[in-house]
Amino acid sequence: MVKKNSSRNLMFLGTGSDVGKSIVATAFCRIFKNEGYAVAPFKAQNMSNNSYVTMEGGEIGRAQATQAEAAGLLPSVHMNPVLLKPTGDMGSQVVVCGQVFKNMTAKDYYTFKDDIKFQVLKSYHSLENQYECIVLEGAGSCCEVNLRKHDIVNFEMALSVKAPVIIVADIDRGGVFAQIIGSMELISKQERNLVAGFIINKFRGDPQLFQDGIAFIEEKTQKPVLGLVPYYKDIHIDREDSMSLDNSQINIFNTPIKIAVIRLSHVSNFTDIEALESEPEVSIHWLVSPNNLLNYDAIIIPGSKNVIYDLKQIEKKGWFEALHDYTQKDRGMIVGLCGGYQMLGKEIHDPKETEGPLKEALGIGLLDISTEMDTIKVVKRSSGKDRLFQTSVRGYEIHMGKTRLNQNASAFIDLQGYSDGAISKNKMVFGSYLHGLFDSGTFRQKFLECIAKKNNIEMNHSIKHSDYWDFKEKNYELLGNHFKKYTQTERIIQILNNGV
Repeated sequence: MVKKNSSRNLMFLGTGSDVGKSIVATAFCRIFKNEGYAVAPFKAQNMSNNSYVTMEGGEIGRAQATQAEAAGLLPSVHMNPVLLKPTGDMGSQVVVCGQVFKNMTAKDYYTFKDDIKFQVLKSYHSLENQYECIVLEGAGSCCEVNLRKHDIVNFEMALSVKAPVIIVADIDRGGVFAQIIGSMELISKQERNLVAGFIINKFRGDPQLFQDGIAFIEEKTQKPVLGLVPYYKDIHIDREDSMSLDNSQINIFNTPIKIAVIRLSHVSNFTDIEALESEPEVSIHWLVSPNNLLNYDAIIIPGSKNVIYDLKQIEKKGWFEALHDYTQKDRGMIVGLCGGYQMLGKEIHDPKETEGPLKEALGIGLLDISTEMDTIKVVKRSSGKDRLFQTSVRGYEIHMGKTRLNQNASAFIDLQGYSDGAISKNKMVFGSYLHGLFDSGTFRQKFLECIAKKNNIEMNHSIKHSDYWDFKEKNYELLGNHFKKYTQTERIIQILNNGV
């Protein structure tokens, strides 16, 4: 039996990527909060270009920000002390405690393991001193044998803080028996002793027909299955990474308003679109190629972690010509967010190779702006008023470029002490560095009403004008209730308090 230390903690590890670890951790942050615990989330190391800016002015993975919100907390850099933001296939920008450390290859990063682990544990103990219990999340598969010696986020973290482990498996992708039993075979006896049980996620069908499967898993592993959680479609939680975009199937013809989003290779902060997707009158479709573009009422270019590379890729796919044709035919609005804003301009220069080896590129040319990348990263929360709809907006900035407005561009947003973004003379193309722009309810309402009016679209329901936070809070509660219904919650709370 593994004895607990004085603090309460529980770790969710996975049999692979995208099995639902983040969602499970989010659900139990809400469940423990509702049970009266002061609970905080923690992930030692996250790899994602979907980041969030905390009140401290630092970056963390979006999943940990979501978990903090579910726990009723303001997100902190200590909840995700190491964030790796891929800049290409071989390297990442390393963010430590919210601040950029440097760009590194995986090989170089591993040489800093001891220093990184020291900071990870320092952040963990900082949270441990403030909260009654910590919900930890692992990364990818918990049993990658080739990465074990470099591990700081999976069983190495659980062993360091004596956290009982629940392994999450995804039955929807198939092979759940191999996932669970194979994972148990590949970990050490010491690690197996930490495992308290399993949660089988994304189940479809009659659970009674899987009881033999549960019995088989429990007999083979000598560990309990603590939950068989049904797949859901009516609970909306911010996605963690872009893998989930590839799995989303959205009918573009089932709502009055249809919006296309360009699926960039290095897309970042794609959760900027989530507030629009929450609207019942709106369909979002992520497009790789500009097919049937005139079917859409608006087009959004999201952020990118490698702007010039992605810009050249979409040019090859015919997006430049298609976007110009879209504007010439006055079909609808085009919006650029952060990297997408930079792409809408005349040119981008990266003389110091901040994002990669490509030093310059011509932009799409729909905004009269020019951008030069810089090694200094802007990371801050901002608020102000937009000039198009005259609404209050707020969000956060994460970018390494400086954009200059030329003669035929006007600023789009007046922030506190400075202006941001640009808007075209005909008011149909605009861009901004402000992430979370559409989370502001009144701005989102005016944007969608403008689209509807331009295209003579009749709405079946009124557009929401509340801030996206109200919508998220409702769904955190739905998520917690869903997992509480389909897991052995009381037993899991006993594991939290007493260990394995």
